Amino acid sequence: MIQDIAPHQYDNTYKPVPPERGSFALCYEGRTAMVHMTGEAVAFPTFADLEGLNDDIYEDYTYLFTIDEKRFYLVTEINRERLSEFTMENVEMFRHVQPRFLAFAGITGLQLHNWYQNHKFCGRCGKRMKKDTKERMLFCEACHNMEYPKICPATIIGVTHGNRILMSKYAGRTYKNYALLAGFVEVGETVEETVRREVMEEVGLKVKNIRYYKSQPWSFSDTILMGYFADLDGEEEITLDQEELALAEWFEREEIPTTKTDDSLTNEMIMAFKNGEL
Repeated sequence: MIQDIAPHQYDNTYKPVPPERGSFALCYEGRTAMVHMTGEAVAFPTFADLEGLNDDIYEDYTYLFTIDEKRFYLVTEINRERLSEFTMENVEMFRHVQPRFLAFAGITGLQLHNWYQNHKFCGRCGKRMKKDTKERMLFCEACHNMEYPKICPATIIGVTHGNRILMSKYAGRTYKNYALLAGFVEVGETVEETVRREVMEEVGLKVKNIRYYKSQPWSFSDTILMGYFADLDGEEEITLDQEELALAEWFEREEIPTTKTDDSLTNEMIMAFKNGEL
């Protein structure tokens, strides 16, 4: 999965030391990131690459994290040469580009960028927020409100029935491949209750024997995904929620229409069932 970058070591300890010329500078605009692409290979600019046109780059930055002792920083409003080798590319590229540890850095940086962008001002009194110097937190000097990065918990659900698994396609989304059922955890709800509710809401089925599989940080949607398998409990006839899903259908293990990728928990769960590992 996208976070599996061994032997590289990711360290998200907040240690806002000044950048060096060789430190990586991550810059985002909407759903695009500044990168240099060579085929499927991605590279990020260093501070040395950008310092010529950005006099304040060593003053206006935000420390993000470290991978293998190489520090990554968030920078904004970057000037670059008109014919620069660095271009703004859609962040969906991080699903497949190489090396994988830089893909992980790129999408994780986007999640932090979005958090900082969405919390410039205090949600309680409207004053500008300030960065804390000891931990990744924003605080308001006026009303003492504190904000930490928010992560949305969500479930991925593999509903099985003997040698079959339930697969679906989303309605009204750009992602057109088959997926498993999924949904966000609501306030006051256990994750197991989320599994039961989402399956009932989306396909009108009951499930039992709910069992945890694995989790995944999914920065594309500021989410921590928790994968569960569950057995069908009762009738198998599907009642489709057409606002959420375009279709849902049962597939025999040997007929599952998907191929292995290395980015998502969903695909790993599908392949684990397809290969008889569960």
